[in-house]
Amino acid sequence: MANIGEYFRQHLATPEKMLYRYGEGDTWRDVTVAEVAVLVGRWQAALRTLGLGTGDRVAVCLRNGVNWVALDLAALGLGLVVVPLYVEDNPDNAAWCVDNAEAKLLVVENTRMANALRATGRSLPPIYVLRPDSGDSTSVAKLLPENASPPEFRNLGARALATICYTSGTSGRPKGVMLSHDNIIANVTSCQRCGMARPTDLFLSILPLSHMFERTGGYYLPLSIGARVVYARSVAQLADDLASQRPTVMFAVPRIFEKFKARIDETLSASTFKRGLFEQCAARGWRVESRRGGMLDAMLLPALRALVAKQILARLGGRLRLTVVGGAALDPDIAHTFIGLGLPMLQGYGMTEASPVISVNRDDDNDPDSVGEALPGVEVRIGEGGELLARGDNVMLGYWRNEEATRASIDPDSWLHTGDIAEIRDKRIYIRGRMKDILVMSNGEKLPPQDVEFALLHDPVFEQVMLVGEGRPFLTLLAVTQEGNEQTLVAHANDRLKGFPRWVRIRRCIATRDPWSIENGLLTPTLKLKRPLVLAKFKDELDAVYAADAKG
Repeated sequence: MANIGEYFRQHLATPEKMLYRYGEGDTWRDVTVAEVAVLVGRWQAALRTLGLGTGDRVAVCLRNGVNWVALDLAALGLGLVVVPLYVEDNPDNAAWCVDNAEAKLLVVENTRMANALRATGRSLPPIYVLRPDSGDSTSVAKLLPENASPPEFRNLGARALATICYTSGTSGRPKGVMLSHDNIIANVTSCQRCGMARPTDLFLSILPLSHMFERTGGYYLPLSIGARVVYARSVAQLADDLASQRPTVMFAVPRIFEKFKARIDETLSASTFKRGLFEQCAARGWRVESRRGGMLDAMLLPALRALVAKQILARLGGRLRLTVVGGAALDPDIAHTFIGLGLPMLQGYGMTEASPVISVNRDDDNDPDSVGEALPGVEVRIGEGGELLARGDNVMLGYWRNEEATRASIDPDSWLHTGDIAEIRDKRIYIRGRMKDILVMSNGEKLPPQDVEFALLHDPVFEQVMLVGEGRPFLTLLAVTQEGNEQTLVAHANDRLKGFPRWVRIRRCIATRDPWSIENGLLTPTLKLKRPLVLAKFKDELDAVYAADAKG
């Protein structure tokens, strides 16, 4: 196979097959292969009319749905290069990516978005709007012909560029990851071999298709085997969509289950008895699932799950066969809880540069403290400084027009340097933190902040946290919280850190009530913390804290 579009072409023989479902208000509509084929053909006619040729870039800033899929398939089929953008990204960053990719076309969700991008003053191609305001002359409807030929999927070269996906940019401008058709196809094939999807599955698509985790796992993978996909209406309606659509598979980021767990905790807070039953169910279930339980656990678990877990899992639709969690580190306590309740939760690991999946736990061999074994066809090893290295056909071609960054990321032996510190035991990969995030204190102690921050977030007083200590004599906590008393916050923090070495303690806390968000530039569109920018924001307060200690 030399074109990702072949995943769709194989279904043309069954035109009435339902591939997608989407909601409008309270009404859900199914979309058949034939309907998608017509839309892909219309998009290809429009792209030809615009004079776009092989290798030209098409930027897409749309919400998940059939239009995203149709435009993607149309462009890939003709050998064009898709540049996905995050709908929730700030306009300047999105416009920078479009400009950097030298896109020849930009398709956006609405007029407000188009105007915001134009207002950045950057060099942009013609913009067409999917849902224009009245009077907007740049409507997609005017671009697409009413009738068109059947879709075309050209036979492309082995290294034909399929997409340029821009990284999160946690520490500077994002880099354009160049992925070929073969890169992505290799990753889809590896995921198939892991049994992550079945033709009978119903996927719920909730992560942005601009994220390679969703694009590969929640779009190309189900399309490759003919599984159906239903598009969630919004994050706010996710609970209703889960209950009504009853998916069997979902690719998700940890934050979704953190919020769900928080709602469960809030519900149980009024009843000590119900809280106790819940904790018994989760704890005994985890021991049984991890093969650490005794006879009593095995005897009591069915009754506990019928009494407790069944009601909770019903809120997730009651049919989830598995959920694959990635895109960020998963708190082991969250995983233990849901697995204990009876929901198979598989933590995976990857990065855009690897198309993106590198490893994942298996349903029959699940250790959520790890990110599982490497996918079939992907090699991994530990390099200098404990860095995880990966190699395989899924590894990117390089960074768009950035040879220096490419050389720094892929060595002469084709190993991708992930930037993550890891251990490999019994073939399983255990991630210990980002190399660039490791705090090296002035007393020589080294600390990956991730586990400490997880522990702190178990206290509901903390909404967001970031540990500070690089080159410093002690640890300071930056926290988003509604609690204003520093002594109380420090006490709360250190109460959560009793299981850590004695030197891992918080001495000072700088608190703010204002959340760190995409809008204020402190989170990436994938909700990763931009640590350098948070440090810069609190520089004066931090300098004052450490200066006062030096004087004292």
